[in-house]
Amino acid sequence: MSEFETLLEDPQVLRELIMDHYKYPHNHSLTEDMKYRKVHMSSDSCIDDITVQSDIENGVIKDIRFDGVACTISTASTSIMSDLLKGKTIDEAKAIVEQYMNMVDGKEYDPSMLEEAVAMKNVYKQANRIKCATIGWKAIRQMIEESEADHE
Repeated sequence: MSEFETLLEDPQVLRELIMDHYKYPHNHSLTEDMKYRKVHMSSDSCIDDITVQSDIENGVIKDIRFDGVACTISTASTSIMSDLLKGKTIDEAKAIVEQYMNMVDGKEYDPSMLEEAVAMKNVYKQANRIKCATIGWKAIRQMIEESEADHE
């Protein structure tokens, strides 16, 4: 196990990682650039109401941005997702999203693919937080599917 993986076993480190991404979210602003895809997501069980944007070109996620009102888990997970998927090919991103969804559903997953996203590994224990932890991920999945449909 790497030093990073060992750190991610420490509940305090996981909490600090989540709080850091909540207080100082990465890629937390929208753009007016029309080349960006945009998906608005909201939750009926939480304050989450966010818009996620992505620039997907030639099968690669060039950029991901988001903004809106969201709880700690939603903001942190979307911030982490935006860092993790930037620069990835569509196929790589789809595999990472699948592993993340498996993790938050309490299924078997590959932690080495998720990097900081493993901070959300205990979300499955609180069913009401699964929507919060997946809202941004569902938005990017939708944009990936739309991008693929555009190129078929």
